[in-house]
Amino acid sequence: MEEENEFRSWDELIPDALGLIFRKLPLQEKLTVIPRVCKSWGRTVAGPYCWQEVDIMEWSKFRTPETITRMLQMLVLRSSGSLRKLCVASLPNDQSFSFIADHANSLRTLRLPRSEISDLIVEQVAARLSTLTYLDVSYCKTIGGPAFEAIGKHCKHLRKLQRCMYGWEVLDKVSQDDEALAIAATMPKLNHLEILYLRISTEAVCQILLKCPELQLLDVRGCYSVKLDERFVKKFSGLKVIGPGSDNEGWDECSNYSVSSGYLAWDFVASVMDDDFDEEMLDEAWEDDQSMEDVEMRFYDGFYLDNGGFDWPLSP
Repeated sequence: MEEENEFRSWDELIPDALGLIFRKLPLQEKLTVIPRVCKSWGRTVAGPYCWQEVDIMEWSKFRTPETITRMLQMLVLRSSGSLRKLCVASLPNDQSFSFIADHANSLRTLRLPRSEISDLIVEQVAARLSTLTYLDVSYCKTIGGPAFEAIGKHCKHLRKLQRCMYGWEVLDKVSQDDEALAIAATMPKLNHLEILYLRISTEAVCQILLKCPELQLLDVRGCYSVKLDERFVKKFSGLKVIGPGSDNEGWDECSNYSVSSGYLAWDFVASVMDDDFDEEMLDEAWEDDQSMEDVEMRFYDGFYLDNGGFDWPLSP
């Protein structure tokens, strides 16, 4: 009897198994290479299996607001309500933040550094972000105390908050104690808090320590008005404080976002990619190789040409 083949073809794997594999790939490969391999892979990458975690942080740093918006909408819609993690820099407006909140039923991690969002929109949509456990709104210059009060009121599961700034971004601020006091009053479950370079007082930080009993890490580097008494801090068992005057001033385990991190730029032509990715579209793509050329990533946009060199596979 002829022995059965013990190996299965890759295109016969169920979509959720393929999705687990494809999640490990870089964004540009998922959007440009995988759809061109075969129909089943194209269907998988067009569905929610690959997009439960969306990280376009590096890609979005130097993109135009319109391009960021189109990419964000395409990937979030592909998640079909299963989005658990979203990381994007430089969100351009309140409408984009509201769009995220509309699709945040399963969202746990939300990182939006350097985004243009307002206190008003945060107050309006915070109730839709109730599943969050990790929030990063570093370098968001247009939010303050009211936004953090709304977040704390509605995001009862929040455990990690990053609110880092650069010193020059807060020079016009007289005080940001309203942010610290809102955190203290509404976020008792926090165990990790980074509030770098905020213009806050010692009294406001003490309120955080007193009212957030589960806090394990408090990073107040750059908050030069804060003078914490060592004996007072030692009363909080298991707490590590990093900041002015502490022994851990240079501790490097914090995950603060930096706009100086380098990468090769690549631009996305989002206007030709939409979510009408059905059987008919797949058939057309495979009947005519040229049709897939309309769905592409443009790399280096003439700015980083010296750093080129990705070897992309030829079209099937």
